[in-house]
Amino acid sequence: MRMDLVLELLDVPGQLVSVLEPISGLGANLVTVIHKRDYKNENGMVPVQLTMEGKQEDLKNVINRYEELGFSIIEIDGVIKKEKISTILFGHIVDRDLRDTMDKINAIEGVLIVGFDIKLNGEDKSTALINVEADFGKKQMFFKRLEEIAQEKELLVINEV
Repeated sequence: MRMDLVLELLDVPGQLVSVLEPISGLGANLVTVIHKRDYKNENGMVPVQLTMEGKQEDLKNVINRYEELGFSIIEIDGVIKKEKISTILFGHIVDRDLRDTMDKINAIEGVLIVGFDIKLNGEDKSTALINVEADFGKKQMFFKRLEEIAQEKELLVINEV
């Protein structure tokens, strides 16, 4: 059986080696690797496409190992598994308990904050750019829950279109 995966890795030395190690160790064979360092995203992540061959159980074990190691699997055999979502919060973000806001977002099932950039303007309102990774199909649920969190904290949400 053959399987194509697209992962996102930090663009730091050793990441590619660490993602290749489980393949042979769990009984699968590497067919191709495409490491696109020129396509680094705003979080310093680069896509890596892997094609592997092996028994179905061995390939499943490789995927399970990647999840255990915390590697972000974006696509399996052309099926998108994760979506990148960017949104902006505006208001008294720090005063409304920033940590609690982040915890509530991370508590949304299938959603994880992968980037949080805040621009402070003294005592005035702040702006935060939030980048999340969500399981495919969770985007609208994320937007709905984020709107509830923002209303509770009296923040304005500007979602991507």
